[in-house]
Amino acid sequence: MRYSIVTETYPPEINGVALTVQGLEQGLRERGHDVEVVRPRQDGEADPDAGSNTLLVRGASLPRYPGLKFGLPASGKLRTHWRRNFPDAIYVATEGPLGWSALRAARQLGIPAASGFHTRFDAYMRDYGAGFLQQTALRWMRRFHNSAQATLVPTRELQDFLQGQGFDNVVRLARAVDTQQFDPGQRDAALRAQWGIGAAGVAAIYVGRIAAEKNLSLAVRAFRALQQVRPDVRFVWVGDGPARAALQRDNPDFVFCGVQRGEALTRHFASGDLFLFPSHSETFGNVTLEALASGVPTVAFNYGAARETLHNGVHGAAIEDGDDGSFVQAAIRIGSEDELRATMRVACRDAVRALRPEQVAEDFDRLLQGLANARNRHAATVAT
Repeated sequence: MRYSIVTETYPPEINGVALTVQGLEQGLRERGHDVEVVRPRQDGEADPDAGSNTLLVRGASLPRYPGLKFGLPASGKLRTHWRRNFPDAIYVATEGPLGWSALRAARQLGIPAASGFHTRFDAYMRDYGAGFLQQTALRWMRRFHNSAQATLVPTRELQDFLQGQGFDNVVRLARAVDTQQFDPGQRDAALRAQWGIGAAGVAAIYVGRIAAEKNLSLAVRAFRALQQVRPDVRFVWVGDGPARAALQRDNPDFVFCGVQRGEALTRHFASGDLFLFPSHSETFGNVTLEALASGVPTVAFNYGAARETLHNGVHGAAIEDGDDGSFVQAAIRIGSEDELRATMRVACRDAVRALRPEQVAEDFDRLLQGLANARNRHAATVAT
């Protein structure tokens, strides 16, 4: 089969969408399919080599997200390209101008399309002080996704929500985590020493974008409360974003490690003792799975990845959304009790052991093949 994946973000950009898309692409290739990626040209990037299965389009900088691009409209280029290299199905991962162009071109050419619901832009409106635009954003997303033959979501919770909001053909495609990459065995005493933490100390850790939509003030509040009962705790931040400068200025005792990739990221995760993830607006939260795979007890709100995999009191704490006080109390309890964390550390690994990338790739492949087969059956019926 020949598939085309359209995305406005892709590694080396670091975010959940980029890494999820790359994982889906690699999974399809490993299953023997011909897969191309359509994406914006990144800064300083040369044209791809012939046969690289990458189509670059024009992009522009994304406000508030330094280093990231959004793709500019490219319907004409995509129509011309796909007429010459007709895909059996396409997957559109992002709802920007490039994504709209891809769905328009696919509809004009009769190519079946699936879309991915990766970001709760409606919730982001609230986080950036524009809550009055939430319903507008939701209507805009519904129109986009209903232009595809299926909308893929990572959780049953989100599937139910979107169906209730009038989204058509919402299909759950579970997420996975590479438990060979993210492993407690990557714990690094030398790295912990760099953080100023000894063998008996506690490292609270946050991994992700440092921005307003992540509700980071709650993580700071929880850490400071824990620090009152456990003075040897340090707070380690992995990532970057527009809120970092102010956070670093106001909290000079925090350890900021910047963006980490590959093996360095796995060492940072596994060297933590307590993962604080206070976001209210994640569509999923891949970092939750990565923390659990790394054996790090996690405190998060009970939705997205946490609702799917994190059992309250077993792998950390799954807090009911909006209960900030319980989030703080869970951070104090787990962060201050060494034996409890040790027990949870073992259980965390077991929570994600069955979430295999190979199974996700198989499910994704089956869905795209189903769309292609439905198109072929329709074409055959019309011909007769």
